[in-house]
Amino acid sequence: MEDRVWTVPPEAQALHDAAIVVDGLQTSLWGRPIFEEMRAGGITAVNVSTVLWENFVEGIGYVSMWKRFLRENADILRPVRSTADIRAAKAEGRTGIILGWQNTSPIEDKLDHVEIFADLGVRIMQLTYNTQNYSGAGYLEEHDSGLTGFGREVVAEMNRLGVLCDLSHVGDKTTADTIAASRSPVCISHVLPRALHDVKRNKPDDLFLACAEKGGLIGLSLFAPGLKAGNEATVEDVLDAMEHVIGLVGVDHVGIGTDFSLDRPRPSDWLLWANRDKGTARTLTEFGSVKINKPAGIRRMTDMPNLTARMLARGWGDETVRKILGGNWMDLFDRSWTPAG
Repeated sequence: MEDRVWTVPPEAQALHDAAIVVDGLQTSLWGRPIFEEMRAGGITAVNVSTVLWENFVEGIGYVSMWKRFLRENADILRPVRSTADIRAAKAEGRTGIILGWQNTSPIEDKLDHVEIFADLGVRIMQLTYNTQNYSGAGYLEEHDSGLTGFGREVVAEMNRLGVLCDLSHVGDKTTADTIAASRSPVCISHVLPRALHDVKRNKPDDLFLACAEKGGLIGLSLFAPGLKAGNEATVEDVLDAMEHVIGLVGVDHVGIGTDFSLDRPRPSDWLLWANRDKGTARTLTEFGSVKINKPAGIRRMTDMPNLTARMLARGWGDETVRKILGGNWMDLFDRSWTPAG
């Protein structure tokens, strides 16, 4: 498949260029080259979610880093606090930056910290990352005991403040508990179906259904270990997974969360740190050091128009494609970023 030439017909390129395209999660090596690639791929907004094990002070440092990035790259980037900001980014030819986390570790054990970070512009928080924290269990925790009492308060506070709760790396029981407890819709921003490839990082159909029934969204990822074909996968395998989830929950609850970690070599200090419990303890997965290809045909952000082309080639209508590219994320943001009171 490496030698295949993936062509984007003019009508597919035109649809891609006109659509609002939202990437539900990336952990790429942030800097001007990646920011320029966002624009080259026609991406309107990205959840820049590389907080994994940070504490409160380090979480503040992450916000500060992005304040600097946004200031120094204001010609191509725009901060996002609302869907109006995303629409403005589209009109201006810039990319909207949604500050997100993959762990609630920066709030530590202080409920008041949720509001501090919400005020600073953090719009998406994944409840746990891989293992246990004060709120619940990640998918690699040895025993998933579910959403904790403190976790229920964290979710309620996120609802009150209009912060979207993400459940991608969260354990199955904690995920189910959180969906049930949340007054606002949640997302599983970057995931693949366990029904098609039975690995722990993927999620079962019942959790997709529960998420959608509460008005939430499932973002399909490009993570090769979650696809049966692994490193031999192509964009068609991703669309097969997407088709499975659409058939299960309906087209209104499906989006894209690429999980791009572009320009981060394997191994690298950052990826090795990411794959250790709390960044310093046992190695949880081999993903920080083994070769992982993104599926052929969608290896970089510049390949995003090909994803649009392949959806159209399957006979998916323009409106369906627009929803999956970003329309569904926009609808979810409108609902989840509104404080629940």
